[in-house]
Amino acid sequence: MEARSSRELQARNYLEKHRIMDLLTYLTSALLFFRPERPREYLISILERLRIARLSGVALPFFMDNSNIASMFEMLDSSNKGSISFVQYKEALKTLGLCTAEEVLKDDGHGVTFDKFRNEVNKRTQEI
Repeated sequence: MEARSSRELQARNYLEKHRIMDLLTYLTSALLFFRPERPREYLISILERLRIARLSGVALPFFMDNSNIASMFEMLDSSNKGSISFVQYKEALKTLGLCTAEEVLKDDGHGVTFDKFRNEVNKRTQEI
């Protein structure tokens, strides 16, 4: 029993050290967002761009640009209030793979505006 828990701990540490779960979440989110006809080839192309970005030292390619972020916000803000609820905000971040279920976000009691949503998505994407 001891050996099994030790292996599990080693595996968990390995995944955390190399940020494997972040990568898998990023890839899954991109796949579900774009829904390409050839998903395997699409994932390979993302991994290749990530590899080239790392080797060349340039910024990592992001799968969401401002028009994608605006479209997502508009879908969430179906009544055109100019803001979304905190719950919608957190769920959107989780759906995009930019927030974990365990992460605690601060709710200031106000709706989340498009600018705040866009800035947070961009900031979290860059951190990945």
